[in-house]
Amino acid sequence: MRRTSASLVAGSLVAALAWASSPSSPAVALEPSAGVADLTQDINQILADSRLTIARAGVVVKSAANGEELYATDAGKLMTPASNTKLFTSAAAAEALGLDYRFPTTVLNTGRKAGSVLTGDLVLRGTGDPTMLAEDYDALAAKVAEAGVKVVTGKLVADDTWFDSVRLGTDWAWDDETAYYAAQISALTASPDRDYDAGSVIVSVAASGDKVKVTTTPETDYLKIVNKATVGSETDVLIERQHSTNTVVITGTVADPYQEWVAVDDPTRYVSSLFRKALAKHGVTVLGPTVTGAAPAGASELAKHESMPLSELLVPFLKLSNNMHAEILTKAMGRKVADQGTWAAGLKVSTDFAKANGVQVLNMRDGSGLSRRDGFSPGSIAQLLTAVRGKPWFKTWYDALPIAGNADRFVGGTLRSRMRGTPAAGNVHAKTGSLTGVTSLSGYVTSAEGEPLVFSIMLNQYLSGSPKDIEDKIAVRLAQFSRSAAVNAPTQLREAPASTSSDLECSWLKPAEC
Repeated sequence: MRRTSASLVAGSLVAALAWASSPSSPAVALEPSAGVADLTQDINQILADSRLTIARAGVVVKSAANGEELYATDAGKLMTPASNTKLFTSAAAAEALGLDYRFPTTVLNTGRKAGSVLTGDLVLRGTGDPTMLAEDYDALAAKVAEAGVKVVTGKLVADDTWFDSVRLGTDWAWDDETAYYAAQISALTASPDRDYDAGSVIVSVAASGDKVKVTTTPETDYLKIVNKATVGSETDVLIERQHSTNTVVITGTVADPYQEWVAVDDPTRYVSSLFRKALAKHGVTVLGPTVTGAAPAGASELAKHESMPLSELLVPFLKLSNNMHAEILTKAMGRKVADQGTWAAGLKVSTDFAKANGVQVLNMRDGSGLSRRDGFSPGSIAQLLTAVRGKPWFKTWYDALPIAGNADRFVGGTLRSRMRGTPAAGNVHAKTGSLTGVTSLSGYVTSAEGEPLVFSIMLNQYLSGSPKDIEDKIAVRLAQFSRSAAVNAPTQLREAPASTSSDLECSWLKPAEC
């Protein structure tokens, strides 16, 4: 039996507590308004869905203006948040790093230049920039050439020491190791396009006569392609990197062009290969091998690239629920606050930030929510959402959240195909969360009377049939909420807003399918 803070029993209203503004004033029992009682009844009815009979459901709705609890069921229970974890990571990053924070990537010289010859090593040093593209490494190589360097007598050194060498989250699923949404974390990384899926390459197949042609974005020979696919009457193809290798095996049949995003093994070595190739393209020869290591003290700067500021990065991060951005920012926070680019140091920054803002129930194991050991309560998420409204960076952060029903991928994000044509469209700003058997939706909505509300909906341990439409029904009902009047509940509860049936974040489906 769910414990609901306000419910209708045999048609009678259960009293709710309203506290006076003075801390010393006694609590006064007040009867909830007709609108609040009506809201309680409707949410209870929505949650009576048979798919939740064996599942766990936690829901909290509060007034954002004064923190008044309008609805709660299992508000304090620890639940798996999936990508709702990113609410905590992104807010902590905005606070700890600042909206002006940028990731620099630099090329350094450890020796001295005589004419066109650079005696010593050439160092490529990264700090985790997830927005670096192959063209950005090419631009760095061009700057080295523009400085008059044609020959480097020493080694090409890849300096990824800004972060530690732990590439994968402790609790991440083994079978996600090759998936681009669980790519390895490194201070030197590259993305294939402007979704900025760091540490991955796009592998494309197309029928070319009687053979299957394979290309990569960017062009790279870092991956070993084993093409066993054949041209057929339909496209039924599997593109899969073998675990702990960079061998990609392609099997099946190809009729129409198809793409797969594939995580690389060892992003640092991958970036090194891109940069060495770019140097050669611009006429710069490095005589020594490629190695990894820290740049020596006193190395001089030859070229530099800076990422977009965090204020802009929040858009692809939150709109598209980018896991790698979350983990990179986590390690970046650890590096800034504790001078340790580790998960442990970064997660402490996020956890300390949450606790300082009144969050009591949380267990953070990573920054993205990929870990099934991440745990938050709906009440804790609602508390965070309420507390950050007073932050100077709130407006930028709020705007970066997915917006229900907006078809633009970088506005609607993971909510772009949901709640279209309802009062929630263009109104709900919220973070989605999806793992197998887990879905969550937490954020902000403005009621029919213009009252700002915060809400957190967490549904865990359902077996089949994604209940995202349940989240949508609640969010739409909140957009219709009125303290002074009841809503036509039967009509509202019959209508099922458009939703996605996938257990994955819709932005994780590549190419984009929602």
